Amino acid sequence: MAGGRSGGGGLVRRQLPPLHTLQAGRLHLCGNLKVSGWAYDGGFAEAVIAPVDALAHIPESLAATDAAPMACAGVTTYNGLRRSSARPGDLVAVLGIGGLGHLAVRYAVAMGFETVAIARGAGKADLAKQLGAHHYIDSTAGTPVAEALQTLGGAKVVLATAANADAITATVDGLSHRGELVVIGAAPEPLGISPNQLLMRGKIVRGHPAGTARDVQDTLAFSALHGIRPMIELLPLDQANEAYQKMLSGAARFRMVLTTG
Repeated sequence: MAGGRSGGGGLVRRQLPPLHTLQAGRLHLCGNLKVSGWAYDGGFAEAVIAPVDALAHIPESLAATDAAPMACAGVTTYNGLRRSSARPGDLVAVLGIGGLGHLAVRYAVAMGFETVAIARGAGKADLAKQLGAHHYIDSTAGTPVAEALQTLGGAKVVLATAANADAITATVDGLSHRGELVVIGAAPEPLGISPNQLLMRGKIVRGHPAGTARDVQDTLAFSALHGIRPMIELLPLDQANEAYQKMLSGAARFRMVLTTG
């Protein structure tokens, strides 16, 4: 609490970055990052000491339990979309509608994109519709994902939230000319993309990390304005291990949030 106002801290903290990184406003791309829970204590506690420039104001209309996932999953998806080349009316596909993807679909719709949700199985079509997607592609169906995207006109942007290298690779040929694949799903395996897939139509592949404290604040404000909330499960702090294990197992729907008091 600062001056009676609530504050949230994103995942990334920092040391002094190089001057050119600081001037460009890209602190989250600094090579000297300090991350809470990794470089120093923080996160699973009733209180934490954080750098003031790593905090973001939480709008009054957002509950703290809703704001918490937006400082990580929220800012990553929101920032990945708004920093992309897509403009309102463009076809934008979100690969995966889990912890990251369910927010990405909602943000894409709110930004005015013709939104495609891509996931495994016909059973997720209802969830995609609930999230606001205009189209749903079942990646396990007979039609390849790239072909399905081209049938819709080709995606200006694919935001890959699923941590599956094969699934990400399968979207590349579904991009339009100068289409952009934005990868935020942390898959350890390499992508199977050939230079020829990129050259002739000028396609772009890039990664995108989370964002700065200002980006988190922008995410929270946009979410409050458009009524976007994460799908969460609440557990008390003393059940942190149970929440962590449920997250690791993939059973969480979709973000585990720990409460205190």
